[in-house]
Amino acid sequence: MMVRLNLKALLACALLCVSAAAGAHRFHMGITEVAYNARTKSTEIVHTYMAHDVEALMLNMYQRQFDLTDPDDQLVFRKYVEERFALKGADGKRLPLRWVGMTADSQSVTIYQELENAPLSKTVGIRHAILTDFLPDQVNTVNLNEAGKIRSLTFTLNAAEQPTARAIQQQRAQ
Repeated sequence: MMVRLNLKALLACALLCVSAAAGAHRFHMGITEVAYNARTKSTEIVHTYMAHDVEALMLNMYQRQFDLTDPDDQLVFRKYVEERFALKGADGKRLPLRWVGMTADSQSVTIYQELENAPLSKTVGIRHAILTDFLPDQVNTVNLNEAGKIRSLTFTLNAAEQPTARAIQQQRAQ
């Protein structure tokens, strides 16, 4: 009787743990920090995504497991990112971002890019559609840090492009 009760308690605990793990990942989000570095005279971009979401995306796209510590697999993901993220200049065209690198662990994938020799003020718009094509409820937040003043923009499947504060100021001035 006692063994049966302990077994039931153990099974109940196991089910509770499994359901908690399944429910723990109900939201999909990415954070991107964009800031000017006066020392390098470049605008630096750092993206962070949940590793589980990136792995599921790559598995869905290519029907195989990816190792994002492998340079060949990183290249595949890099192409995906570069197609879906852009800083745009006053002419509406993409500004040339340099891929600096990426790191991945069991929790997150972090990507480093930079807009060389250019202040953040050169950017008048941002396109951010990373993971929204795969996860319709994906929300990407971009924090723009210009001289210590931080402004946040939110990107979703239905709002993949946004003007920066600079673009809004230019529109008001016209």
